[in-house]
Amino acid sequence: MSNSIEHVSFPNFGWDNAADIYLPADFDPGKRYPAIVSTHPIGSCKEQTSGNIYAAGLARAGFVVIAFDASFQGASGGQPRFIEDPATRVSDIRFAIDYLVTLPYVDPERIGAIGVCGGGGYTIQAAMTDYRIKALASITGVNFGRLIREGFSNFDPVSALHAMAKQRTAEARGEARHVIDYLPASVAEAQQNGISDIDVLEATEYYKTARGQQPNGATSGLFSFNSAAFGWDAFLQAEVLLTQPLMVVVGDKPGGFGAYRDGLEIHGRAASRDKHLVVAEGRSHYDLYDRAETVALAMAQLVPFFQQHL
Repeated sequence: MSNSIEHVSFPNFGWDNAADIYLPADFDPGKRYPAIVSTHPIGSCKEQTSGNIYAAGLARAGFVVIAFDASFQGASGGQPRFIEDPATRVSDIRFAIDYLVTLPYVDPERIGAIGVCGGGGYTIQAAMTDYRIKALASITGVNFGRLIREGFSNFDPVSALHAMAKQRTAEARGEARHVIDYLPASVAEAQQNGISDIDVLEATEYYKTARGQQPNGATSGLFSFNSAAFGWDAFLQAEVLLTQPLMVVVGDKPGGFGAYRDGLEIHGRAASRDKHLVVAEGRSHYDLYDRAETVALAMAQLVPFFQQHL
């Protein structure tokens, strides 16, 4: 059964965000539906996993789902390009909800949120400060603040911040922007450079081949602006503020991006009385992006969870 998709945009701070709305097959504009905001991974876009997999699957289950491109990324507006600022990414989710509540076929009291990888971390933080989100799910969610302080800075965050400060000053004085690719160009290149981490290899296989590659899935970040993430924590105040029903889905094959570790941490820390940890045994971070059997395991838990709470 195919989805009906509407291509829309919604206003943000001085620019618009591009989004796709996935509608149930039997959609009736005269009815009111529960709605879900779906947030994509770091360096990704709405056509990858957050949209074509999870938004599509939840729409088939009867939900209206909006998958959007982050500000400064994909088809969304904002300059300079390729900024990955956690505060802005969380704010994007709020603006997506602002748009949803204007739609006559959306029930504003039945809005949920889901995010994949870094989008899972952003969704968790958004739910703590926007109680319009009534239930949320994190799919192999990653705390980007932790990741950039550790693996993405070679476990030397202070040196990385000095380099970013120097680069931002140079760019302010007119030098070219330094845009980095978070991933190697190919799996073969990664292996030639001695990279063996499962997350890096599988990310490269997903994003750099026909399996997941999309024109707007740039896997890129503006180096000098990445400094904003170093002082950020997706899970800050979770013990007090994260009260909504929560589902955390992870694979038990750990990799360098740390989703398994982060999943167990937020499940333990969340103040939510109704919280669920779903561990896909023998599955990896990127199996949860699009591998049919693994996604089916996740959806078998996600659909009844959102049906119950929305």
